[in-house]
Amino acid sequence: MPLPTPEIDAFVSERWDRTVVPLLHDYIAIPNVSPGFDPAWAEHGHMQRAVELLEQWARAQEIDGLTVEVATLPGRTPLIVMEVPAFGEGADPSHDEGVDTVLLYGHLDKQPPMVGWRDGLGPWSPVLDGDRLYGRGGADDGYSTFCALTAIEAVQRHGGAHRRCLVVIEASEESGSPDLEAHVDALGDRLGAVSLVVCLDSGCGTYDRLWTTTSLRGLTGFTLSVDLLREGVHSGASGIVPSTFRIARELLSRLEDASTGEVLLPAFHADIPDERVAQAGAAAEVLGDAVWGRFPFLDGARPVAGSGAELLLDATWRPAVEIIGADGLPSIEDAGNVLRPRTALNVSVRLPPTCDAPAALAAATAALTTDPPYGATVTVHGDWAATGWNAPPTAPWLAAAVDAASRAAFDAPAAAMGEGGTIPFMAMLGDRFPDAQFLVLGVLGPGSNAHGPNEFLHVPMSRGLTAAVAHLLDAHSAARSSGTSEVGPTLLTPAGVGCGERRVRRARDERAMTMR
Repeated sequence: MPLPTPEIDAFVSERWDRTVVPLLHDYIAIPNVSPGFDPAWAEHGHMQRAVELLEQWARAQEIDGLTVEVATLPGRTPLIVMEVPAFGEGADPSHDEGVDTVLLYGHLDKQPPMVGWRDGLGPWSPVLDGDRLYGRGGADDGYSTFCALTAIEAVQRHGGAHRRCLVVIEASEESGSPDLEAHVDALGDRLGAVSLVVCLDSGCGTYDRLWTTTSLRGLTGFTLSVDLLREGVHSGASGIVPSTFRIARELLSRLEDASTGEVLLPAFHADIPDERVAQAGAAAEVLGDAVWGRFPFLDGARPVAGSGAELLLDATWRPAVEIIGADGLPSIEDAGNVLRPRTALNVSVRLPPTCDAPAALAAATAALTTDPPYGATVTVHGDWAATGWNAPPTAPWLAAAVDAASRAAFDAPAAAMGEGGTIPFMAMLGDRFPDAQFLVLGVLGPGSNAHGPNEFLHVPMSRGLTAAVAHLLDAHSAARSSGTSEVGPTLLTPAGVGCGERRVRRARDERAMTMR
């Protein structure tokens, strides 16, 4: 029997309003910047404060069999591991290795503060304004611990069942998850036989239904440096000495058409499956003008030309270049009439989900460094490459369960679309658990502005997602008990993200790349 929707909704709402939202205020107030942006994270102690807040709350929950520990490894960020044995009808409560397991994932580290917060708001100053809880990290991804354990407790309290659940909350995701694989290796057989992965670190197209993520773009990033002079000289030398900025601009034109934004190198492109084209069309019908209206355009500004479906494909299946940082450029107030000796640009390129990221990086390096203009010294360094993911076939039970969970929690059918961002650890999990189903869910929706100023968590969406996860855990247990959990034909509606075709390959700079 399905879980009773009114009771689940009431339990989840009470827990969120009375307990979770106040604790998220405390969580947002901790400036727990990811280690890639704060090498002295251990000394500063913010990571420890965030871990203790979540750990203490978790230990206080009345969940049958719950154990909580903070796993530590030398020189690495901690991992919170919460284990709950199977519960309810047909469930095997055994803790033996190989037991059927649901792996639920989130993270507790945050992006840097960034400028541009409106008056009265700030990254470490939580403000609840109507349905929105403003501040850094509430939606990305502090809510995940509360969502996972509240959903499990809702199942137990209201006559449901779940398989063994292992909740892992890492602390380096915003730096590319450099510590997660070591922790997963250390967990070893304790991971069990994972049949379902629930990632709580993605987005949603609207706040009125459950959205599943069907694909994630890959990413490559590097610093392009152009050096020409031993030192800066008076700008009167212009006309004789070329501008390093102009050279960098010319080099970038080898990658991108400046008029259209089209990425020119074939290695950066991949065929778009017909299923994803149809899926983008369906999502565009749900979203309408929100395809572009969810972004904070200035008055009179407009998106790239194209229909809603084409814009969604641009954002999820086509490559795009952005300059996310620069060196060698003084601030305007400090700028003198000097011909600068060097320009360096931090280049981030989003890649189609099935594009070979290391091959794309190699192609970019060759294109940028071959035959440099004016004999300038051109280097590409600090490179980073992560291949994206495309959803594998979805089990019929899961497609049906996702839609049923959305209708129960939101009174609306589920929807699905690709995401333009990257979750680096997914390929590793896909390699380790090739037979598992993957559900990638999240609360980052229109205007929530993850990583940017005025980031917020939409509280009703978070309550709904928590209730939906409870329904999904119960449905998973029922499918496993009845033997109907086999994978079937790929469906156009809900789909989870699955096996990565290639492992993430890294060549890190000291500066961590922005991952979303």
